[in-house]
Amino acid sequence: MAENPTTGELYKAKVILEADVQAAVDAFMADPSTTAFLFGDGYRIDLAEAVSSHEWAKVTVANKESTEHLKRAAVRTAILLARPEKP
Repeated sequence: MAENPTTGELYKAKVILEADVQAAVDAFMADPSTTAFLFGDGYRIDLAEAVSSHEWAKVTVANKESTEHLKRAAVRTAILLARPEKP
């Protein structure tokens, strides 16, 4: 595994579970300003930063015409591509 793996790489390695990713998406959707989210084997991610740094997710979430399903897919993609920290 890479030295600084993405959430997606950790997910593929089964360090982070589907339930962890879903909980992260739910947390962001409930409060887009969420900065600290813990999941997996003690990994931490800044959800607000993950979404704001992913252009498609940022634009999709801000678009009032985007469906809830599309917003959740964009947020999930941003989270999977982010690089969580291990404190």
